Amino acid sequence: MEVNMPESWKNVLEKEFTQDYFKDLISFVDSEYDLGVCYPPKDQIFAAFSACDFTDVKVVIIGQDPYHGPKQANGLCFSVTDDVSHPPSLQNIFKELSQEYPEREPSSGDLSNWAKQGVFLLNATLTVRAHQAGSHQKKGWEQFTSAVIDALSTHRKELVFLLWGGFAKQKGKNIDAQKHAVFTSGHPSPLSANRGYWFGNQHFLKANAYLENVGKESIDW
Repeated sequence: MEVNMPESWKNVLEKEFTQDYFKDLISFVDSEYDLGVCYPPKDQIFAAFSACDFTDVKVVIIGQDPYHGPKQANGLCFSVTDDVSHPPSLQNIFKELSQEYPEREPSSGDLSNWAKQGVFLLNATLTVRAHQAGSHQKKGWEQFTSAVIDALSTHRKELVFLLWGGFAKQKGKNIDAQKHAVFTSGHPSPLSANRGYWFGNQHFLKANAYLENVGKESIDW
């Protein structure tokens, strides 16, 4: 498997690529894709990196696993391809967005337009077997994506990190909150959202307010 990402990302992550855990991970992923159906498509595994250059990142959203149903995962967390119905978590993301920005009614579940504006949509685990949630966890992806978050926290400044749910909060526990804005809430999944831990978090408004305050262009959510 080719690690397909811009040079700006490769420059800050190069030491990861030479480590044994990463070599073992690539071997495992290659084997899994050879043996059966996995998601996202192999050429989209690193889509989050290709869609948003390291130097262009303004907002970071952390997911957990890719979607494991047909035609859903496209390499960006919470995002789906255009011709697929919106999963429940994405529906709740859009509901919250419409509360904060009533004039915006997203029709497409493909969040690549966010990525083009500097929203880095990172899953903690970048691959999964079809219909088997969590099947590629604890194979090395988590170590790699933690290194990605560390690189952003260390080498960039004045980023917005949106940590939704306990997993993302734990994943982002080492982010330097003196250099960056870190906003937390419950997860947009129905279980969390229906208990009152998601709706009303105002994260899209807060992210834009922070970006504007530090002289950066806001996101057209």
